Amino acid sequence: ERGARYDACGRDRLRGVDLELAAGQLCAVLRPNGCGTSTLLRCLAGLLTARGEIHLMGESQAALDRRRWAQLVALVPQHHEVAFSFTVAEVVAMGRMPHQSGWRAAAADAASVREALAACRLEALADVPVTALSGGEQKRVHIARAFAQTTPILLLDEATAHLDLAHALAVHRLLARRVRETDATCVFTTHDLAAAAAHADHILLMRAGEVVAQGAPDEVMTPPRLADVFDVELEVVTHGGRRLFVASKKPSDPDP
Repeated sequence: ERGARYDACGRDRLRGVDLELAAGQLCAVLRPNGCGTSTLLRCLAGLLTARGEIHLMGESQAALDRRRWAQLVALVPQHHEVAFSFTVAEVVAMGRMPHQSGWRAAAADAASVREALAACRLEALADVPVTALSGGEQKRVHIARAFAQTTPILLLDEATAHLDLAHALAVHRLLARRVRETDATCVFTTHDLAAAAAHADHILLMRAGEVVAQGAPDEVMTPPRLADVFDVELEVVTHGGRRLFVASKKPSDPDP
């Protein structure tokens, strides 16, 4: 089956995690800081060894070599460093490496790069050094690199961290469109409750390395549960057909 099934990743920060996703699902992982979700994504990306089991597209972790794993899963980590002044097109083309023999690019590689640049609206910046771009533009470049990898599974760790509201909204819409158009499976970690409620169709809510609840947004993202996990007072309001989550510290909490 398409998607990822994961159980009991091999770091003590994660305990008893069980997640199964199908093709065409957009899963948002919600949690407080320091919960181990970056470790979860690294396990799913094959960068860490799981204590339990991971199955991708029906293949087990033990049966996959590193190249095959990279053909199935693309990871966009929280932090990126681009050595030298590679152009946008050159960085996006790096996503094709798992599909190449040596450094020679094929016609399919060029087509995938063009499609990824277009999907992320980066055509006009293709020849610009990535180091000359804004933070929001650089984020789109690294997402485009993952798109060019043409994997059925996409993982994004805090894809909208440090972005303003407009850029964050653009990224969430970009991911939703990618899942809809390519039938990909996408897992992204976020602290943006409103974006998760608006765009995700599966929520994984975690605390202290364990799953508190998972399922459809309306079932998982209840005010009492979210308030308990994030240790805040929480009010949910509806505006323009969207749910907004207004958090405040508990009256007993000391000032920072």
